[in-house]
Parts: sequence; structure tokens; C-alpha cells
Amino acid sequence: MARPLLDRNLVFVTGKGGVGKTTVAAALALHAARAGRRTLVCEVDAKGTLAGAFEVGALRFSATEVEPGLWAMAMDTEESLREYLSLQLRVPLVARIGPLARTLDFVASAAPGVKEILTVGKLCWEVREQHYDLVVVDASATGHIVGQLAAPEAINELVEVGRVREQTRWMLDILGDPDRTGVVIVTSPEEMPVNETIDLAARLPQVTKVDLAAVVVNRVLPELFGRGEEEVFERVRSGDALARLTELVGPGAAKVLDAADLAVTLRRARAENLAGLRAALPPSLPMLYVPELFARVPGWRFTAQVAAALAEEL
Repeated sequence: MARPLLDRNLVFVTGKGGVGKTTVAAALALHAARAGRRTLVCEVDAKGTLAGAFEVGALRFSATEVEPGLWAMAMDTEESLREYLSLQLRVPLVARIGPLARTLDFVASAAPGVKEILTVGKLCWEVREQHYDLVVVDASATGHIVGQLAAPEAINELVEVGRVREQTRWMLDILGDPDRTGVVIVTSPEEMPVNETIDLAARLPQVTKVDLAAVVVNRVLPELFGRGEEEVFERVRSGDALARLTELVGPGAAKVLDAADLAVTLRRARAENLAGLRAALPPSLPMLYVPELFARVPGWRFTAQVAAALAEEL
């Protein structure tokens, strides 16, 4: 069996847009850091949402310490290329490499996977050099993560000899080791996210060698009302009970009952989706549940609450 999730060195967090992927990535990293692991969390798409999760200023390629033992960064393929040229080819760092970056764009268009290599390679390099105990990646969404993870192998098959092949070989060693690397899919108990999760879970082992480590189900509604309460609601609605209740508490009584019915309906529908998800995934695959927290504005406090919920599951 593979290692527990946070005992690994590299964890890619993916999921359909809107399910809370970035929040879960930030929370996993925060939990790991507070558990004593020197942790880096990296936002791949550099949209700025990871900075919001920690309530810090804009993140850059150079890591920022956001809490003792926890660093955060945003990926920049041009900066990654600069670092690669400096470390691997001993090319001196310069203020700007505009012409080279434009060449990179041209090459990336002709040979898809080049920019993905710069992204994945930077993260694997941090693992190889043991700068951190754990690197958590706020990775691409479900529609793009497979291409990102498969890029090193695609380049490795395309280039038979030389430095590029040597570089992709050690990346593949890290990515293909389930004791070191894993993918976490974040979903919510709704039909479309569940279907995308099932599809990705099936596709990952077909196209990549990266282990599927866990599925995190975000925004799970609590069971506020059981069968006994539902029977009470039905009795209140029948006969003249609702009219008498309205006389006692006002016209809002019917709205409260409607809200209770909605809560029961949503909970039941989401429970069915969760049952379908569990049935479609390998029985040994961990499923972690994060409750609906009803926060208006994500931020540090919200990230800490999600981290605490994950800590109870891990």
C-alpha cells in the first residue's frame, strides 16, 4: 500500500472549477505545516486565489513564508526557464530573457508539453533537492491535469538521447513513485463534479503513472433532519396545523417549513451522488469529507477551518 497522503513529498490537487480546489490545497498545506512538515504550496495558474486563502499579497515565483513552516508561491514558466538555465546549463541569470521567452512560446506551440515540463520540473526539482518535506500543488483543473502530468513521459518518448531525456527520466522516477507522489481530486456532491471525478479517476492510470491518492468531497451538507422530523413537518402541513402555527408565530412559518423541505431534498440528492461516487471508485481509495462551512468570504480563518476538518479525516 502507498504511504498516507501527507507522508508523501509531492501532492497534486485538482478538481472541477468551483468545487474548492484551491481552498483544499491551501488547507492540506496548512495542516501539514502545523503537523511539523516543512511545506511548500504552489499555485499553477497564478490567478491569485491562493494568496486570498492566506490573506497575503500577490504571490511570486520566489516562495513567501505565510506561516512558520509554510511557504507559498505562484508558478511562472519564464522564471522557471531562467532557473533551469542557471542551474542545469550554467547560463548566468539576467534581468530579462524576453527573446528566449518568445522562443519558448514558439517551441511550446510546436511541441505541446514544453511549458508543462517547466511547471512539473520545477516542482519535482524542489522534491529532489529536499528543500521541503512536502510540496502541495494547486494544479490545473480536471480537464487539463492529465496533460500536465503526462508531459514528462511524452517528452521522454519523443527525445531518445541527450540532456532533456535525462531530465525527464528523474522527473518520471518521482512522479511514478506512489510513496512520493499522489493526486488528490476535489469534488462536491453534485452530479457534474462527481461525473468528472469518476472520469478522471479512470483516466489517470491509463495515461499517467501518477498514483491517485485520495478524493476530497467538499461542501457535504449535514443531516439536519431525520425521518422523525420529516414526519413532524408533514403533520404540521396537514389539516389546520399550519394555520394554527401561522397564527402563533406569523406568516414566516410556511417559509421555515419550505426551507426544511429544501434542506432534506438537497441532502438526499447529494447523498445519492456520493453513493454513486463511492461505488465507482476503488474500495481502497480514501475519501475525505469536508462539511459545508457556509462562509461568505474565503480567507485565512476559512482555510484553517477546512484544514481542521481534513485533519479529522486524515
